[in-house]
Amino acid sequence: MNVIETTSLTKYYGESRGIIDINLVVPEGDFFGFIGPNGAGKSTTIRTLLGLISPTSGTARLFKKDILKQKKEILADIGYMPSEANFYSGMKVRDIICYSAKLREKDCQSEAECLCSRLELDTEKKIRELSLGNRKKVSIVCALQHNPRLCILDEPTSGLDPLMQREFYKILEERNKQGTTIFLSSHVLSEIQRYCKHAAVIREGKILISDSINRLSQTYAKRVMIRGITSIPTLAGIKDIKINGDTINFLYSGELNLLLHMLAGLSITDVNISEPDLEEVFMHYYNKCAESPHL
Repeated sequence: MNVIETTSLTKYYGESRGIIDINLVVPEGDFFGFIGPNGAGKSTTIRTLLGLISPTSGTARLFKKDILKQKKEILADIGYMPSEANFYSGMKVRDIICYSAKLREKDCQSEAECLCSRLELDTEKKIRELSLGNRKKVSIVCALQHNPRLCILDEPTSGLDPLMQREFYKILEERNKQGTTIFLSSHVLSEIQRYCKHAAVIREGKILISDSINRLSQTYAKRVMIRGITSIPTLAGIKDIKINGDTINFLYSGELNLLLHMLAGLSITDVNISEPDLEEVFMHYYNKCAESPHL
């Protein structure tokens, strides 16, 4: 069964673009990444899927149910974590978590205690006393404590320190192995590549490509910095060359072994090979899709 299905899902805010013709399919049990920079349409897509805002046109179904006609039934099986969660500042953490469980009419005490322990969350503090990272932890517990069938998480790790990020993803992986579907929105490519099975890239409100992580990874370009030379031999796959003194930067989309073989023959003082910034990656996919519209 497909947990999420959209057909030409579109949302405009007046004349301003939100999302345009979004077609997504997320199978049950998937760990699905939704990649895009700020303003790309990730949050608009999520809020539309949840029925928090109405689409301008198109359709969406979660658990085979219409997001507008059967919203209450749908939300009962979803754990949602917004990118920015707001809580009553004067309430204690334990009261917020308990209040969230009562809204769902479920006894979540055991699971909530387990999550709080793993995330090292002090439940006796008031919300106003918490750092951004600890407020994120409260949001995580509220989203996961009722063991939902589908978790929709919008930029969930911003504000979490690296150790907590690791524990958070460990929790998600455990849930996913138990059959929970994870839909994760992020602009951090390394997170998506490390944990997700499939992903879609969104840019300016449109889906550029949706595929397995393995296939998407095969087309990732790399940003290369070489210090110690002022010119570079010709090599297929090199684009966007920038020269600054004895330092050369370029985008490389060819085979890594060929690049390393070329570098071995040069007299260089330093080299750095890293993920390009998001805009470069999106332009890479934009060009690939323009060349191969059926990719």
